[in-house]
Amino acid sequence: MSLRKRLGRGLIAVLGAIFILHWLAADWIIRSAAEKQMANRLADDGYSLLESLGYSDDEQVTFHGVHISSVYNRRLSGHYYLVKVDAQGYPSPSLLDFPLAVEPVGPEQSMLYHAAGPEQTPLLVLTLGAVRFGHRINISVAEDLSAVDHDITAIRVAYLGLTLLILFSAIGLLRWDIQRALRPLATVRAELEQVAGGGRQHIGSEVPAEVQPLVEEINHLLELVARRLQQSRTAMGNLAHALKSPMALLLRTGEDPHFDGRPDLRARLDEQSQAIRHCIERELKRARIAGDQQAAPAFNPHSEIIALKKTLRAIYADKPLDIQITAPKQLLHFDREDMMEILGNLLDNACKWARQRIDVELALDGGVAIRVADDGPGCRSDDLAYLTQRGRRLDESVQGHGLGLGIVADIVGSYRGSLAFGRSKTLGGFLATVTLPLHR
Repeated sequence: MSLRKRLGRGLIAVLGAIFILHWLAADWIIRSAAEKQMANRLADDGYSLLESLGYSDDEQVTFHGVHISSVYNRRLSGHYYLVKVDAQGYPSPSLLDFPLAVEPVGPEQSMLYHAAGPEQTPLLVLTLGAVRFGHRINISVAEDLSAVDHDITAIRVAYLGLTLLILFSAIGLLRWDIQRALRPLATVRAELEQVAGGGRQHIGSEVPAEVQPLVEEINHLLELVARRLQQSRTAMGNLAHALKSPMALLLRTGEDPHFDGRPDLRARLDEQSQAIRHCIERELKRARIAGDQQAAPAFNPHSEIIALKKTLRAIYADKPLDIQITAPKQLLHFDREDMMEILGNLLDNACKWARQRIDVELALDGGVAIRVADDGPGCRSDDLAYLTQRGRRLDESVQGHGLGLGIVADIVGSYRGSLAFGRSKTLGGFLATVTLPLHR
């Protein structure tokens, strides 16, 4: 899962939880405020009922309901009361015969609660406790909550819509902010792709402070890899140069008259010495080719092939070679060393076999197509399948060790490209065609 999706899902979950809790809290506050206002009205009516109590000459508590609001006299009006004097109850006329279930409370106590009224209507009930004239008094006043519930439901729906609008707006803004905050990482990824393709050698430093140490480490590793690669090539060239003179001495040693009596030993010594010499020459040639090139950050086909042409003409100075090049002057996102290895081996092979003319073409047509043709003798169709076998040489008369085309085949395979051999229709000699996809 990407970092953007992970952050987005986490923030949406947190925002959703916060807004749900906020909505529930607001709903509770709205309902509590409405019921508090109702409770105040019920308390006023309850104390009015308490003041209406009297005491008769026969020492009985009397109740005068005529002093109460007329809403308690209208049938099922939604406003009810029940006055209890000891065990005697005095219900409001609005209750008709409905037995209002109330909770008893002690003297100087009060209780606010919900109860079911006539026709199962929800009621808010306030019960007040008192002692008057030596009698225990409970006055319960109730009001229908249906109208309040209807208003609260309307407020609840409106507030829910407003909450969802704010929630989705906040999610949209946060997604935009996350995308904006992660934009430097997308830039780093694009620059890493350019580094992998040879388009640049370092990653830019315009990144957030949290990512800066990672970028610095990557740049340090890139510099370390480049330095070690250069050191490896230099060491390879130095080693080849250092072994060249001892090898020449070893070859001459094989011609010593002391070996005349051991022709088998001389043959084995000569065979192994020649194999070592071929390897040394090959590594020397690779070191010269790599050392003559400029350390360009990207592979430019035209300039790289021109430089390679100069190197090979110097190596094959004894042959009057005419090397024609057709290549675009633009940067390609390919590993420069791999491309130089492919072109170097193909051109080196062409230089060995060409009589005078070599055509090199690099074209972009949905991919990279490299064609190297020469006017040499070419190769028989029966032998084409053996050209990429390491160490396999079809003609021992030409100097070489049969590794170049095998290396090309390995590199082309790593790019999931194709390598084909045939005969050039224009020059009549050998034709090697390499096709590499642009996107890997």
